[in-house]
Amino acid sequence: MVDVVDAATRSRMMSGIRGRNTKPEILIRSLLHRRGFRFRLDVRELPGRPDIVLPRYRAAVFVHGCFWHGHDCALFKWPATRPEFWRDKIARNRANDAKAIAALAAQGWRVAVIWECALRGASRDPQAVVDRLAAWLATEQGAWFEARA
Repeated sequence: MVDVVDAATRSRMMSGIRGRNTKPEILIRSLLHRRGFRFRLDVRELPGRPDIVLPRYRAAVFVHGCFWHGHDCALFKWPATRPEFWRDKIARNRANDAKAIAALAAQGWRVAVIWECALRGASRDPQAVVDRLAAWLATEQGAWFEARA
């Protein structure tokens, strides 16, 4: 299938996609900060470079975009153009995610994954996601937390 825009336009569009400080990340950080949680951002020393690190709780939070991490939800759709490229790319992203989570767990970190679909849409409630995350952080039990639609 042929792309609907020319190569230069597609390149410009793709270069505008950020890897850090995305809207879902900023929303979660803001809501956590309002609740009194203090954290570090993009800690390079940790495997997978988590989006939010709460050292006091020994917790790492990843805020994943449903497309880039291949989440099985309504926000994810396989691209029609260059399908083999996208299948390989998303498979690599998934493998890297699993490897980073396993490495963090091996180092004694608790890991939370918040999916974009839990934060977007009319029926979504970001405050409820952060409430559940805060409760998980406070209990200091359970090595895993996931928020999805």
